[in-house]
Amino acid sequence: MSTDVQAAPAPAPTRAGAGAPRPRRKPLILRIRPWLLLTPALIVLAVLMLWPLVRVFLFSLQDYGLRQIVSGDTNFIGLGNYAEILSDPTLWTVALPNTVVFAILSVTCTVAFGTLVALLMSSLGTFWRSVVGTVIMVAWAMPAVTGTYVWTWIFDADSGIVNRVLMDLGIMSEPFNWFTNPISFYAIVLLNIVHHGFPFVAITVLAGLLGVSKEMLEAAALDGAGAIRRFFSIIVPSLKQVFTIVIILSTIWDFKIFAQVYLMPGGSGSNRSVLNLGVWSYVESFGQNRYGFGSAIAVLLTLVLLGITIVYVRTMLKEEEL
Repeated sequence: MSTDVQAAPAPAPTRAGAGAPRPRRKPLILRIRPWLLLTPALIVLAVLMLWPLVRVFLFSLQDYGLRQIVSGDTNFIGLGNYAEILSDPTLWTVALPNTVVFAILSVTCTVAFGTLVALLMSSLGTFWRSVVGTVIMVAWAMPAVTGTYVWTWIFDADSGIVNRVLMDLGIMSEPFNWFTNPISFYAIVLLNIVHHGFPFVAITVLAGLLGVSKEMLEAAALDGAGAIRRFFSIIVPSLKQVFTIVIILSTIWDFKIFAQVYLMPGGSGSNRSVLNLGVWSYVESFGQNRYGFGSAIAVLLTLVLLGITIVYVRTMLKEEEL
């Protein structure tokens, strides 16, 4: 005897997602907790960085000098300082070329030399790697003022080591002043910047190199890839983020160098052919008492740095998305 089993009726169609449970929203305290933890640091940054930037921008909109400092009055002239800067030949023929060209050269040389040192350190044993790392960090720990005076003494026209050696070798018959010519002046500044900046690049890149797969490098070597091919095909793609960080930081530091130029003979404004944006801003502000004009130069320098950083970061992000 068989029994008929009645099939269960099919459920009525419903709208998509009608029966799906809605995700529960996090409590308010959990959503704002990260911001609460960041608040003290954000307040400190706002006080130490944001407010001074705002004040500099406000000064750049004024004809601000000693009279305004004494009286406390404001003399807003709008974008007059910016118009004067953009029409000043010093910007286009001296300050901007010196700043941009030198930054490109110094970043390239610093990153290249620091990377070579990192590759050398990665091939050493633990003991010698520690010794070399400790030695090169002496250059990093040296204040910019001290390093500048050392390089100034080395190239001094009267008692400098370079002039003395070249004269003893018969290459020169009389002392040469390396600080009067803009090219030799910035060549010395370049040596100073590379000497002071390469330890940061070397240690940072070394940290990334220690994480590169040795199996990949050994496999590439077995396939016949040389050292240069392994570097550009394996190491550079693996350390793209590391190189991005060191290039951005080096660009920011080298664009706004001040002490390395100002403290050298002629760099404080007496030789106007070696002015860069940072020194020009200082000379106009505190040498000519044109604080509004100097502030406008500083704002332009900040905008250039922001533009370079944004373009470079966006380029790197687009490459990662491909």
